[in-house]
Amino acid sequence: MEDDGGESSSFVIGIIENRAKEVGLAAFDLRSASLHLSQYIETSNCYQNTRTLLHFYDPIVIIIPPDKLASNSTAAVTELVNRIYGSVKKATFHPYHFPWLCFQCKIKCKMPVYEGAILIKNLAAKEPSALGLDTYYKQYYLCLAAAAATIKWMEAEKGVVVTNHSLSVTFNGSFDHMNIDATSVQNLEIIEPFHSALLGTCNKKRSLFHMLKTTKTIGGTRLLRANLLQPLKDIETINARLDCLDELMSNEQLFFGLCQILRKFPKETDRVLCHFCFKPKKVTNEALAIDHAKKSQVLVSSVILLKTALDAFPLLSKVLKDTKSFLLSNIYKSVCENEKYDLIKKRIVEVIDEDVLHARVPFVACTQQCFAVKAGIDGLLDISRRSFCDTSEAFGVTFSAIHNLANKYREDFKLPNLKLTFKNRQGFHFVIPQKNIQGKLPNKFIQVVKHGHNIHCSTLELASLNARNKSASADCFTRTEVCLEGSS
Repeated sequence: MEDDGGESSSFVIGIIENRAKEVGLAAFDLRSASLHLSQYIETSNCYQNTRTLLHFYDPIVIIIPPDKLASNSTAAVTELVNRIYGSVKKATFHPYHFPWLCFQCKIKCKMPVYEGAILIKNLAAKEPSALGLDTYYKQYYLCLAAAAATIKWMEAEKGVVVTNHSLSVTFNGSFDHMNIDATSVQNLEIIEPFHSALLGTCNKKRSLFHMLKTTKTIGGTRLLRANLLQPLKDIETINARLDCLDELMSNEQLFFGLCQILRKFPKETDRVLCHFCFKPKKVTNEALAIDHAKKSQVLVSSVILLKTALDAFPLLSKVLKDTKSFLLSNIYKSVCENEKYDLIKKRIVEVIDEDVLHARVPFVACTQQCFAVKAGIDGLLDISRRSFCDTSEAFGVTFSAIHNLANKYREDFKLPNLKLTFKNRQGFHFVIPQKNIQGKLPNKFIQVVKHGHNIHCSTLELASLNARNKSASADCFTRTEVCLEGSS
């Protein structure tokens, strides 16, 4: 599963209502493979609780029942979504995915009433008894129906299914938090400054969120935003956090040690873990041929990221070993002393080369992914790698041929500042400062695009080398995926 990364929202929400103004809401986080369920009775005509939760989750997609099946007394939530979240993508589902509507509208439905409960029971990482599923399907049928619709939509839209016992599920999590309505959040400038539209993006630093945002990880940034929008009211959790803060403030070695170690963990760790919670649907070979190499590359990248995170565990264990606060010591016991992580790392290094590390530079990352699996494990993969490093010139690699081509253009067209860059989508392309171009760019350059003060372009020769490089790397990714699946 891919996401836009960073701090942007990744929630898909299903929301439904009955005649008693009881609302069921299911929020699925595509980034962390977690499902948050809420069911409550709206006490205000403006649906303040629902508006607060929608503002908190900031969904990218909202799933609502079809208008033709909702009566006047159950269409208020749909009207609220259409009025306030007009720019957000909305999806409607057949009553098949909303069992409660089938009874309300007296429509025959093939889906059992307890479909949502059955789905959660099969997909939740925790034991059903720990989640209280034996009673939830009776009392909280609305949020479970919304959960069923959300999961079915995700499977249909994303082309994946959730792996059994891998989903993190929480019920009524908002009961342990205070709710701040959307108007107060705006007036208090908690997330965005009040006049950000007038003063520009640089003014975002004046909001409370951006003033406090000194986190080391993306997950920490999202947790900070969540705590500002829904402050805790559970005394035990608050005291545990304060004890942890006291220990960090009084122990400089622990504080700076954690800061250094957190930098070694990949920023996309939660997205990587989420990747292993999903598996593609069974489809035809023709469908698999479409962008299959890209999906293989994402899988290889996720395995490398997971290896990088596991490599940092010994350092984390060393720093947290003597901690005294409940929160930090619990992290040490549940994470650092967990033998399962050692077993996972052992399985990974049986196939993945120990020297392979996660790289943020696109071409370096691409090369690392092509050479992630140890040599000699798969003969076809070794042949694909030789194609990737196809002999052509000086150093005997395609990459050298591309650099030699760039040097040739610098001399022939008197463009000393011509730069060669690589992006995953475009491949290799040239970047030329606009001030260095006198008149019109030579006709040899194609796909000319102005970007800021630079000109991005390519040539037929570079495009040919790009095609060779992309084909070879695609073969490497596909064969690497075969090796990884064979060792699982």
